Amino acid sequence: MQTELVDELHASWFGSALNDPTAARAQAKVWFGHDPAFDAVLAARFGDLPPRVLAGGFDQCVQAPRQALARILALDQLPRNIFRNTPRAYAFDAGAVAAASAALASGHDRELHPLEAAFVYLPFEHAEDLDMQVRAVELFEGLRVRAPHVLQDLFASFADFAHRHHGVILRFGRFPHRNDTLGRASTPEERAYLASGGEHFGARPRGQKPTLPPA
Repeated sequence: MQTELVDELHASWFGSALNDPTAARAQAKVWFGHDPAFDAVLAARFGDLPPRVLAGGFDQCVQAPRQALARILALDQLPRNIFRNTPRAYAFDAGAVAAASAALASGHDRELHPLEAAFVYLPFEHAEDLDMQVRAVELFEGLRVRAPHVLQDLFASFADFAHRHHGVILRFGRFPHRNDTLGRASTPEERAYLASGGEHFGARPRGQKPTLPPA
């Protein structure tokens, strides 16, 4: 991916979060909440980036840690903002897992700030696959250990959500809250689970506000 575009995406996504704990907590609410203004900014500037990255448009670019992170953001996070609550929000997930796996194989996650590394790991948490969920839990628990002390509360919440995602996949083999968006029929057990306040993560179920982080 072109250096200028990588830098612009990084600045748009992280702001000053890597250097300021207060900014990191504020930015986490933007990352994992539902901010229409933020979604609109991302759509206007980076709306064509997920399909371009998935199509291999930047495969020949230098694969430094920040470039690897940008590729993952483009395939995992941008679609969840730009195409929120539509099937396209999840259409790039397989590519995101592949990009994240490549980043881990290269050790890029260990060269990044822990906040950046969290976004390298999120594709595994978003996967409807139990082995990947186990991996996500391991990665986020390890990340909590090496995270800055001043941000331990934030990284503890990341690990907690990894466990919660794992629990849903362990029980259902998929995320029931995605069923309506993806046109999947819910089982009676899934309907009962959702009706009783089951996890919706970053989706917007009827009558509820989104929770952290998006799945």
